[in-house]
Amino acid sequence: MPDSQLLDAETARGLPWVVAIAFFMQSLDGTILNTALPAMASDLNEDPLRMQGVIIAYMLTVALLIPASGWIADRFGTKKIFFGAILLFSVGSLLCALSYSLDMLIGARVIQGLGGALMLPVGRLVVLRTYPRSELVRVMGFITIPGLLGPLIGPTMGGWMVQYLTWHWIFLINLPVGVVGCYAVWRFIPDLRGKEKLRFDSLGFLLFGAAMLLITIAMEGLGELHMPHLRVMLLLFGGMACLIAYWLRAGRIEHPLFAPSLFRTRTFAIGLFGNLFARLGSGALPFLVPLLLQVALGYSPSQAGMSMLPLAAAAILAKYVARPIIERLGYRFVLTTNTLALGLMLMSMSLVSEQTPYWLLLGMLAILGAINSLQFTAMNVVTLIDLDDASASSGNSLLSVVGQLSLSLGVACAGALLGGFSTDVDSDGVGTVLRAFQLTFVTVGIMTMLAATIFSQLSKEDGRRVKHP
Repeated sequence: MPDSQLLDAETARGLPWVVAIAFFMQSLDGTILNTALPAMASDLNEDPLRMQGVIIAYMLTVALLIPASGWIADRFGTKKIFFGAILLFSVGSLLCALSYSLDMLIGARVIQGLGGALMLPVGRLVVLRTYPRSELVRVMGFITIPGLLGPLIGPTMGGWMVQYLTWHWIFLINLPVGVVGCYAVWRFIPDLRGKEKLRFDSLGFLLFGAAMLLITIAMEGLGELHMPHLRVMLLLFGGMACLIAYWLRAGRIEHPLFAPSLFRTRTFAIGLFGNLFARLGSGALPFLVPLLLQVALGYSPSQAGMSMLPLAAAAILAKYVARPIIERLGYRFVLTTNTLALGLMLMSMSLVSEQTPYWLLLGMLAILGAINSLQFTAMNVVTLIDLDDASASSGNSLLSVVGQLSLSLGVACAGALLGGFSTDVDSDGVGTVLRAFQLTFVTVGIMTMLAATIFSQLSKEDGRRVKHP
C-alpha cells in the first residue's frame, strides 16, 4: 500500500511542487543550452562543431546512471538521494559557469548529469509510493507540466541571455532554484526505502548501461553528430547485443536490475512500449517547431518563442481535465484515439506556409500542446498504475530509461529525416526548405500514429480497477 497515510496535509500539498521544480530545472537545462553553444565556443576559443561534447557528456551520464536510480533510492532513502540530486545538479551548474576550457566544461556537465539522472526517477518514485493509485493522474499531471514547459521556453530564454547577458547565466539561474529546492526537499520529501536490502546487480548494470550508452550515441550519431551510417549500425548492433545479453541473464538470477517479471503486468508492458514509440512525435516536437518558425518561415527568435506560448498554455490546461477525461472514457480509448490525434496534428503542421494566417497557426499549436499533454499524462500513469510496491522502484526506473532513450530517438529521427529531405530538394529559396519540413512532419506523424496499435491492446477495464478513496 502507498504511504499516503504518513503524509500530513502540508506535506501532501508541498511534495508535488518540490518534484515539479526539480523536473523544471532538468528540462529547462536540457534545451536552454543549445542556443548558447556558438557563443560558448567563441568565448572558449573552440570550434563550434566540437561543442556537441557538452550536450553528449550530460546525456550519456544520465543514460548510464538512471538504471541504478531505483536501487540507490531504495538503499539510501528517497530524501537523501533527492536532496543530493538537486545539490549535485546545482554544484555542476556552478562549475559550468566557472569553466574556462572545454574539458572543464565537459567535466562539470558530467557532475550535472549525476544529479539530473536521479531527479526524474526518484521524484516520480516518491509520488508513486506516497499517493493512492487513484490520485496518480492528478499528481503526475501536475508534476509533468514543468517538464513540458522547459523545452518550449528554453531556446528563447537561452537566446535572450546570450544576446543581452553572457552564456554563463544559463547555468547560474539554476543556483537560486537549487537552494530553494534543497530546502523544500528536506522539509517536504519523506524518507522512503525499500522493504528489504537487495544486492546490487553490478554485471546487469554494466550490460544495461553499455546498451543504453551505445544506442544513445547511435541515435545522436544519426541526427546531430552526422556519423557515417556504418558506424551507426555497428553502435546499434553492439547496443542490441548488450541488451539481449542483459535480458537473457536477468531471467535466471534472483534480483536483477530490471526483472523480466515486470512485463507480466500487462498495463506496464503495453504502456512502456507505447511510450517508446508514441514519444517519437512528442520528442521531435520541441526540436521541429522552433526550427520551422525560424528557418522556414523567417520568424525572429523572440517571435518564435512568443508563438510557442499557446502550445505551453494549452498543455497546462489539459492537465486539469486529464483526470475526468480518463476516468470517464478509460485508458484504452483515450490513448488509442489521442495517439491518432497527435499523429494527425503533427501531419497537419505540413500545411503551414507563409500564407497561413497567424491566428490559425497559434490555434494549431494550442491543439497540439493539449493533445501532447494528455498523451504524456495517460501514458505515464497507465504504465505504473498496476505495479505493486515491490516492483514500483524497478518499473519506474525502467520507464525513465525508456523516456530518455525515446527522446533521443525522436530528435535523432526528426534530424535525420529533415537532413535527408533537405538533400532531395533544391536548396534555393524558402519554399524548398519549407518542403523538407513538411515532409518531415508527415513522416513523424505517421510514425506516431502507429503507436495506437500498441495502446489498442489495453482492455476497457485496465487502470479502472484502482479503488478510489
